Amino acid sequence: MRRAASALLVAAAGVQAQVVVLDPVVVSAQRGEQKAFDSPAAITAVTRDTIESAGPQVNLSESLNRVPGISVLNRQNYAQDLQLSIRGFGARSTFGIRGVRVIVDGIPATMPDGQGQASTVVLSSAGRIEVLRGPLAQLYGNAAGGVVQVFTEDDAERPTATLSGAAGPYGQRKIGAKFSRSAGEGEGLTVDVSHFRTDGYREHSEAERGQLNARWRTRLGEATRLSVVLNAIDQPVSQDPLGLTRALWEADPRRAAAAATAQDARKSVRQQQLGSVVEHRLGEDTTLTARAYVGGRDLDNALSTPLAAQQAPTSSGGIVEFARVYAGAAAQVSHRIRLDAQRTLQLTAGVELDRMREDRQGYINDGGQRGDLKRNELNTVRNRDVFAQAAWDVDPRWTLTLGARASRVSFRSQDRFIVLPDNPDDSGSLAYSATNPVAGIAWRVTSDLNLYANAGRGFETPTFTELSYRPAATGLNTDLRASRSRHSELGAKWRVADAHRVDVALFDIETHDEIVVDTNAGGRSTFKNAGRTSRRGVELAYAGRMAATWRTHWSLTALRARFVDEFVSGSGASAVTVPAGNRLPGTPERSLFAELVWMPRPGLHAAVEVVHTGKLFVNDANEDAAPAATVLNLRGGASRDVGGWTLAALLRLDNAGDKRYAGSVIVNEANKRFFEPALPRNWTLALTAKRAL
Repeated sequence: MRRAASALLVAAAGVQAQVVVLDPVVVSAQRGEQKAFDSPAAITAVTRDTIESAGPQVNLSESLNRVPGISVLNRQNYAQDLQLSIRGFGARSTFGIRGVRVIVDGIPATMPDGQGQASTVVLSSAGRIEVLRGPLAQLYGNAAGGVVQVFTEDDAERPTATLSGAAGPYGQRKIGAKFSRSAGEGEGLTVDVSHFRTDGYREHSEAERGQLNARWRTRLGEATRLSVVLNAIDQPVSQDPLGLTRALWEADPRRAAAAATAQDARKSVRQQQLGSVVEHRLGEDTTLTARAYVGGRDLDNALSTPLAAQQAPTSSGGIVEFARVYAGAAAQVSHRIRLDAQRTLQLTAGVELDRMREDRQGYINDGGQRGDLKRNELNTVRNRDVFAQAAWDVDPRWTLTLGARASRVSFRSQDRFIVLPDNPDDSGSLAYSATNPVAGIAWRVTSDLNLYANAGRGFETPTFTELSYRPAATGLNTDLRASRSRHSELGAKWRVADAHRVDVALFDIETHDEIVVDTNAGGRSTFKNAGRTSRRGVELAYAGRMAATWRTHWSLTALRARFVDEFVSGSGASAVTVPAGNRLPGTPERSLFAELVWMPRPGLHAAVEVVHTGKLFVNDANEDAAPAATVLNLRGGASRDVGGWTLAALLRLDNAGDKRYAGSVIVNEANKRFFEPALPRNWTLALTAKRAL
């Protein structure tokens, strides 16, 4: 429904590898169009040029590593998706994305319980990706860390066909076709299809994925615009090599864990989604926006749980299957009051309703073969949210923002697998609710310097996965509370000189009832609340043009994420005391991206990138850590017009120094298989042919 919560638009590196400082009109965190430089929030946007130059356009990790405040770690495991976190939120997720909301063309890609997927994003037709951090993200609902929004690129002015292909080592291949045309302002069609496959760097890591993204835009009269978005993914095979212990990782990073091959750990998924967004101008200063969407997701997931561990009466087995149907609707009204020639009051209010219904079964996994039924339940989760926000120009240089969101997230599970006396009826329900206020102020000090400060509260409910089990009993873990957080942020945006810009944000976050792993046994994880945690840090970004042919882009994140309270995880002989002051696992304390681009003439470019990721602790007890790693990437490209076609080529050499390192860690993994190896030196060749018809 809502269009981008955006602000900073720094276009960095593209097909022509440009890092330029722009100040376009965008849709802001205040839900109204304004210049990016004036938006009072920590938001970074990655443009189409950057997406194209960052790699084969398969994973969000390719292009988001340049964004401060966000960590996107590539597991090299398409069965488990990326590990994405913002300001330390989401790092504990062992699969999928949680703690961060993902929105694509105004339609949520995050379920009402907070679980989302990055694999559904179609990068080959994405026009920009925006990352919102800080207190204003809390106005988007059940997401403590931030919001990632993806927007399909603008329709081509003339009917245009694009063919693309990319290749790399380990059997990596991707082909795609795209058609785009515009029928006038706000009208047009874009259709994109692609197919990707890889044999995988590691044993037992083959994957295949087909994707479709289509958007149709039209006008229903002078005052009404309609867009319809169709998105589909078919991932028939994604083998899971699992993580490795430190000893196995250091000895042979390409191997798979023995349990992965013994139980044929794998995943197949199919998802389709249809959504529509309508914008209607009620008057010169009033706009109504509404969205509706429906989707379905089918999953077949063979886990590595040993056969012996599946024999317990209360075990849910080692193969998960579910058929999920989800839908939602929302409406928002924005009204502008003109106070005088230089001041306005912008009012926005809305309501959002989302629902997910999941028919889930569990079966015995006997060497990869499906056995007896062990779990059968119908799960439902829904949210009902209302929000309001006001942006008041106190005077031409000061703007005050006030907002609040009231959320209620309810869970219900109907158990249909009851075997008395050992496996009783585990049906149950529970709900979480919160009202989270946000306040901010922005000061336009000069035409080249803006300062802002924001504060607010947020909350993060457990996902259905985290609620599914409780220690020493069956049924939903009704003792698990939603975590509550307090966010504050101070930021500055400074145009140092022509074509040079610096953005900086300092933040402080305190969370109560942080959700952490309690026990891990027999393929079953239970969760608990761990008391308080703190996240403090600074984000810095610089983009500038050093000369006519040289440009650069830098981003730095320093994050201090700690447990404030001591707590005990596990029980009995396996109990572990986690002392206050321990690092939150999976959160690097330092992240750096630096890029230098050379453009001797239009259509020709070369660049060098340096990417640093700090040490990653593997569990709450901080027993081990993946060492910090700094890698060097090189790229070059060229484009030219030939016979009515525009041909472009990109060659990348990633990890040019052939450094051996862990690209990510599986937080709190029960068998100490924490480490997920990164790729050694590797190359990508991408070719594109575009023609206006």
